[in-house]
Amino acid sequence: MADPEWLFLAREAQAIAQTGLTYCSNDYDRERYEQLRHLAARMVALHGDVSPRRIEALFARESGYATPKIDVRTALFDSGGRLLMVRERMDSDRWTLPGGWADVTDTPAGNALRELREESGYEGEIVKLAAVWDRAKQGHAPDFFACAKLFFVARLTGGAARPSIETSEVAWFARDAIPADLSTGRVLPGQIARMFEHHAHPELPTDFD
Repeated sequence: MADPEWLFLAREAQAIAQTGLTYCSNDYDRERYEQLRHLAARMVALHGDVSPRRIEALFARESGYATPKIDVRTALFDSGGRLLMVRERMDSDRWTLPGGWADVTDTPAGNALRELREESGYEGEIVKLAAVWDRAKQGHAPDFFACAKLFFVARLTGGAARPSIETSEVAWFARDAIPADLSTGRVLPGQIARMFEHHAHPELPTDFD
């Protein structure tokens, strides 16, 4: 399910405003782009319980040319074909694949392995880039900003289960035992099922929207 049209329009208006404020060369243009950003914030606030001022402050923190954010997830499998998952403290201890926003100081794959190590205690080796999905087209709950989700399949190379400041539990799951209480803002049942398929069939091409 795609994001609702009002959110798509608000996101587009915010992106135009952000990019315009980056490159505008006179005060008149700056004022127009600031007004457009304010209108985008009002559009979002009309459909939620957040004040336009708070949304506008969120938008104002974004600068430069507007591009999608990058989220990386690692599907780590053990020798028995089980998938590693962690409980996310920030989402009521729901289960997800290790991952998070990509840092600018590392590659996407490097980010994925770092998140894996920090959130679970395990070390892995990337086997393949399994999917590059547009968050809005995957069925996740709507969000303010555009996001590309990169899913990597990895094999276990070492380490041991170790919860972190972000995770409360680390565990392995067979395909028929995936927990129901998923952190669906981060990962969906269909995405997990697809990772099992990529693990079983390494020759599959990378999925993309």
